[in-house]
Amino acid sequence: MKKYKVLPVIVFSGLFLISCGEKKKEIKEEVMEVGTEVVVVEEVTPNIVEVAAGNDNFSTLVTAVQAAGLVETLSGEGPFTVFAPTNDAFEKLPEGTVENLLLPESKETLTGILTYHVVSGKFEAAAVIEAINANSGSFTVTTVQGNDIVLSLVDGNVILTDAKGGTATVVIADVTASNGVIHALDRVIMPE
Repeated sequence: MKKYKVLPVIVFSGLFLISCGEKKKEIKEEVMEVGTEVVVVEEVTPNIVEVAAGNDNFSTLVTAVQAAGLVETLSGEGPFTVFAPTNDAFEKLPEGTVENLLLPESKETLTGILTYHVVSGKFEAAAVIEAINANSGSFTVTTVQGNDIVLSLVDGNVILTDAKGGTATVVIADVTASNGVIHALDRVIMPE
């Protein structure tokens, strides 16, 4: 009979030890869940103005956008396609032009020139080239300023022809921003 009294004690002790082990396991799992909390970090793509401001090649453009009071507009929801003249493009203007455009009394003219470089909607390079090819080699877009720009292809490069017959070449395409896309130009284009 003594064998039977010992057996329940062994079984009870075993169950107790197993249940304690399970409790420890449960607690450990809870700690692991708390300790491995997943934190979602959203990567925010900068808007057009922020992208331009972060690139030294566009410092003259950024200064002009600030002088024209267009920072808020170009930071807006969009989408926009900006044909952005580089610093070198601004340097190709006649001497003193940029300085004169940055004067407060030239704000309206400067705004007109800058908004002539902006088209509503997001047009990446592939879409631009497709539109040019689908329209017998040239495609006309209306800018935010109101005048048109004619886009064409010459030796595989996208060329913009402005209202005065001047041309600019896209030198860097598809710089992505949260509210559109930037295509860098080698010249400043001019409205009527």
